[in-house]
Amino acid sequence: MTTLICDCNKTMPLDSRQLIQALGPEAGAGLETLHTTLCRREAGAFQRAAKSGEDLLVACTQESRLFLDLNEQTAGAPGLTERPIRFVNIRETGGWSKDAKDAGPKFAALLAVAQLPEPEPVTTVSYRSQGRVLVIGPTERAARAAEMLADKLEVSLLLQGPGTLPQPRTMAVHAGDITGISGWLGAFEVSWQSGNAIDLDLCTRCNACIDACPEGAIDFSYQVDMGKCGSHRDCVKVCEAAGAINFDRAVQPFSENFDLVLDLGARPQIALHQPPQGYFHAADDKSLMAAVLQLREAIGEFEKPKFFNYKQKLCAHSRNEQIGCTACIDVCSAQAIRSDASLKGKSSKGGGAALAGIIVEPHLCVGCGACTTVCPSGALSYATPRPDEMGKRIRTMLSTYARAGGRNAALLLHSQGGGTKLIGELGRSARTSKTVRGVPARVLPMEVWHTASSGIELWLSAIAYGASQVWVLMTEEEAPAYRAAVQAQMAVAQTILHGLGLQGQHLALISASEAAQLDAALQAAPAQTVAKPASFSVQADKRASLELAIEHLLAQSAAPPEVIALPAPASPLGSLIVDADRCTMCLSCVSACPEAALADNPDKLQLRFIEKNCVQCGLCAGTCPEQAISLEPRLWLADGGKARKEQRVLNEVEPFCCVRCAKPFSTPNAVQLMIAKLGGHAMFQGAGAQRLKMCADCRVIDMHSNPNEVRITDL
Repeated sequence: MTTLICDCNKTMPLDSRQLIQALGPEAGAGLETLHTTLCRREAGAFQRAAKSGEDLLVACTQESRLFLDLNEQTAGAPGLTERPIRFVNIRETGGWSKDAKDAGPKFAALLAVAQLPEPEPVTTVSYRSQGRVLVIGPTERAARAAEMLADKLEVSLLLQGPGTLPQPRTMAVHAGDITGISGWLGAFEVSWQSGNAIDLDLCTRCNACIDACPEGAIDFSYQVDMGKCGSHRDCVKVCEAAGAINFDRAVQPFSENFDLVLDLGARPQIALHQPPQGYFHAADDKSLMAAVLQLREAIGEFEKPKFFNYKQKLCAHSRNEQIGCTACIDVCSAQAIRSDASLKGKSSKGGGAALAGIIVEPHLCVGCGACTTVCPSGALSYATPRPDEMGKRIRTMLSTYARAGGRNAALLLHSQGGGTKLIGELGRSARTSKTVRGVPARVLPMEVWHTASSGIELWLSAIAYGASQVWVLMTEEEAPAYRAAVQAQMAVAQTILHGLGLQGQHLALISASEAAQLDAALQAAPAQTVAKPASFSVQADKRASLELAIEHLLAQSAAPPEVIALPAPASPLGSLIVDADRCTMCLSCVSACPEAALADNPDKLQLRFIEKNCVQCGLCAGTCPEQAISLEPRLWLADGGKARKEQRVLNEVEPFCCVRCAKPFSTPNAVQLMIAKLGGHAMFQGAGAQRLKMCADCRVIDMHSNPNEVRITDL
């Protein structure tokens, strides 16, 4: 790969030899020359590199559009479909900060990550829109919006409130109260009901009713204001020919399908932080114009990545219609996830038994990744980039930074939208203001699709790789639920790090909407790092990566405790406490456990447990009929962490033997419970009470061999 760096007017302290040494000769190709006007006088250097056909990285994001156009105009240069050109920002992210002279290791790290292969392609989700849009809102405002859309879209109006409709009938017009909106771009279903006396489909807009109404209860929206109506029914008489007015008409339900919805009400009909694609809410004129511009282009076929992968067998949401973990459902701001617990035991479409779990609607998913962050089992994982691809980026950045001489790296995860914009503002402010420091040399920005998509396994892996801190930057674009979820997961990870003896605040959520707020937050002191960086690779499986990170951090700990208590309910790690006095050893918890953490023993009455497998979903506790199980969030580190990987016995009892044949057939607690529940029954009084202590065979024999037993032939 050829890398071209442009330092406009030499405003950054760049050292090409340091960069080549850190990246190596192959990755450092092209860095021998540092350009100052690559987009102007030195454009020939870019064209020569473009014609070489090699992969091309340009360290300038400001003029990316110009470079792409220049590539197309360069004879002999491969097209962008054959050889995409990548861009990386080293200027605002560090080159203009007050300590830019120490940012050489950061520059090398940013370039190394930018040279990594693009994430593997993922499955896409398709939308198809024919331009059928429903405009909902006050009459005059809805009519005005319709005029701006009618030349490109097929517009229908759903009016709410009085006003003036245009006289010509150029589009479908309805009136009524919304009862439901569901769906997404190209597949909305809107339901409403109308109880007004005037049927807008039959109305010819002759205006005779307006002229005839003595109270002025009918205006040019052609709806009757029942608060003003005096029940003279003069309007009915003048509308006799069209028959559009009927005060005895019952409330009528309506339902239609649309591709797009424009909601002009004061309050949105879909009050979600992440509404579905194709739904626009515009409460003011500024947002209306923005919505109109997008709606006018919303015709045709569209695609987006399928942001998640779901493995139903790992899901800890439900078993036997018992609900366990609901973390993903609770955190999703788009309501794209719903429970599928009711399918347990029913036949699937393929004829087999249906597994209970969740259903994720990919058309509603917006790719925030919060569900993958809070998922304790790894049943949901982020798809673009995958966890292993993200782990490779983190490892490459931190290892390159350390190899170039950097110390106390702070990894700053930020979104491609608001986060990138805010970091750019901070960099420019540092360039022009004496009081703004900018992004420190030790802070390594890493762009992600959404800041809620990284979780505990990636954060702890970053610390294991040698990072001093992991910070997640959230701006005004993130939902409150995401902030709470990330903070809860960070509390668990930070508790582990403190428990292992690492001092300082390693994990933090930075909330900032202005450059000054971000500038202040980035000046925090470094936290303690590990003595030896890890060499493992982040796995595609969340639990596997988490175990690798914990193992390395444990090996680096000087005096690890035996147990680290973790915050509930966010902890994905923990143990179970079984009340032996209440447990009847029915083993229903074993069949409920989705992660094989609980097991029985075919040779003994034992309840066995592997703590490493437990995800603290609570299905065992919810399934237990005696409520004998409770969760214990913790990280158990006994025997150097080996104990939690080994099977141990949570409860063991001697079997209860039949009082007649001495054959073991139950447990003492189960028999006592049976006696307590059935002891008052007439069948089990006197000598019959002993039958509750017999096995099934002996119970039958005793009934038929007892001479005092009443038989049907005696009746």
